[in-house]
Amino acid sequence: MLNTIPRPLLIRSSYLVRPVIATFLKGSKYTDPIDGKNFKMFLPYGYGNQRNNVLSPSTLSLERHRLLWLYLQNETDFFTAKKRVLHFAPEQCFLKRFKNLKNIDYTTTDLESPIADVKADICNLPFEDNSYDIILCNHVLEHIPDDTKAMQELYRVMKPGGYGVFQIPQDLTRDITFEDDSITDKKERAAIFGQYDHVRIYGRDYFNKLRSIGFKVEEIDYTATLSDTDIERYCLAKGEIIPVVYK
Repeated sequence: MLNTIPRPLLIRSSYLVRPVIATFLKGSKYTDPIDGKNFKMFLPYGYGNQRNNVLSPSTLSLERHRLLWLYLQNETDFFTAKKRVLHFAPEQCFLKRFKNLKNIDYTTTDLESPIADVKADICNLPFEDNSYDIILCNHVLEHIPDDTKAMQELYRVMKPGGYGVFQIPQDLTRDITFEDDSITDKKERAAIFGQYDHVRIYGRDYFNKLRSIGFKVEEIDYTATLSDTDIERYCLAKGEIIPVVYK
């Protein structure tokens, strides 16, 4: 179903079914740290191989969203400092919460998302140089054919001294990123890249590509700082790397 229904329609329909599912799955075993609600189980999710117990019934967050929330909350001043924030393809689990923060000047952007403020191409952004203190661009670059140009634009609009989080689906056992422009069939893309609208599988060289653009990059395994109990309770992916970049 995820490979056949357009993403904008999925986003709109999820607003309708979320409250019903969240009520049905109330419990005490698992916690979504984004809203603090507890459940007897999370939902399965995945375009190819489904992962069990990963999709929060209340916020619709996945492992990466909950990990990022914990990192921003515990390790940064995101929720307290006065900052200009640019958020690409805003996730539902973050959107309203970030909009309600009084300390940030918050702009969302995407080419297709129905919940973004500014419709824009990441390879040709309508923002001035050195505009944003913080840029969130998570699970976007794997969709972009010219990811080098996209990274250059992200670097251009970030303020000197600013930082960003650019999460991507990544195969950490793969040294070199795999991409093949000749693969255009949606079913073949889903089988090879894991999703019908992905154009590559990033390897560990992703971090060095960001460095080649000019970013300083930290490869943060934030789950290594958490207890096994918390990893299980929050349904996180142990060993997932958060790419934090600085200009």
